[in-house]
Amino acid sequence: MTDRPEEQRPSTVPATAPQEGEIRARWAWVEPTVWTERMLAALETGIEGGKWFRLIDKVWSPKNLESTLEKVVAKGGSAGIDNQSVHQIKVHKVQTIAKLEQQLRAAQYQAQAVKRVWIPKAGSKEKRPLGVPTLRDRIEQGALLHGIEPIFERDFAAQSYGFRPGKGCKDALRRVEELLKAGYHWVVDADLKSYFDTIPQHKLMERIREKIADGRVLKLLEGMLQAGVMDSAKGWQPTQQGTPQGAVVSPLLSNIYLDGLDWQALPQPGTSSTGPRASRSLGRRKRPDFTPEQNTAGRCQPSRRVRLSRLPL
Repeated sequence: MTDRPEEQRPSTVPATAPQEGEIRARWAWVEPTVWTERMLAALETGIEGGKWFRLIDKVWSPKNLESTLEKVVAKGGSAGIDNQSVHQIKVHKVQTIAKLEQQLRAAQYQAQAVKRVWIPKAGSKEKRPLGVPTLRDRIEQGALLHGIEPIFERDFAAQSYGFRPGKGCKDALRRVEELLKAGYHWVVDADLKSYFDTIPQHKLMERIREKIADGRVLKLLEGMLQAGVMDSAKGWQPTQQGTPQGAVVSPLLSNIYLDGLDWQALPQPGTSSTGPRASRSLGRRKRPDFTPEQNTAGRCQPSRRVRLSRLPL
């Protein structure tokens, strides 16, 4: 299925130079201590070569780190493998920011393993894993997210709603309702099994390098991906694929890797491709392949399974 042309293109830049206030309004969700009006203007018009080379200084900015620390403290949560609590971070706020800045400036920052605990699974006797990064890593990742998210968000497909600023399931439902009223009745429902845990890290980094050329930032991302997990039963385990569970930046990384799917039409050989593309709105993904179904009159199209591995992801 393919979407309407106006939904497939990223936001275009106005022919006339916009006022600073207009740019800030369009990007009201970005971290203001990182993204100045000048940077936002460059983001909209595009930079030479399409890659951002200097971002690490935005990550270690004390104001950025302070903003992220406050968000981490407000959200709360359990301590990671270092046993440092939210209360300790709050009490030692100045020292925490200064130490993080120093480590990031000196390229000495190293992500710690994610603590993995097992909790009861709702409606089952089984247990499911829960990932708990250290608060220190959550602060660093938040600062990193502030710096890189707008770069990728600029070009994400309009029909993608999951884990995006200012978008959510209700927006996807409203869009579905619009399409139903317009006469479209076919839906493709696809859930990817263990998606976050199975993302190929090298391919993910390739996607990131398409827009970011700051080696220090890339090294931070790679360090986070490869930090491993500390399992309560098995001890330290390497993470050779996937993104860290519970990591602040993982939702963005998942969208970066699936962006190709959002832009890829899925017509079968010998068939036409009409109607809007399916909207990707939820973060929960179960199966690696999917079956198109018709949502009217309870009838199903003859089974036609499509392996996602065949797509140019």
